[in-house]
Amino acid sequence: MKHIVSIEGMSCGHCAMRVKKALSELAGVRSADVDLLAKRAEVEGEGFDANMLRGAVEKAGYEVVSVLP
Repeated sequence: MKHIVSIEGMSCGHCAMRVKKALSELAGVRSADVDLLAKRAEVEGEGFDANMLRGAVEKAGYEVVSVLP
């Protein structure tokens, strides 16, 4: 399953890496790719939901605009 997470507040490569790390550490995530310019992340895997993705991004210090399946 793939989710697209729209994120506000990332301003540099370090921000993108921080979000990628936060998402990658969630149980069930196989891959997390963050696009700084598009302000979004694509997360693939099983066993997680939109609330878990939102929580991981917000814990890393960024705002989630939307999570789409």
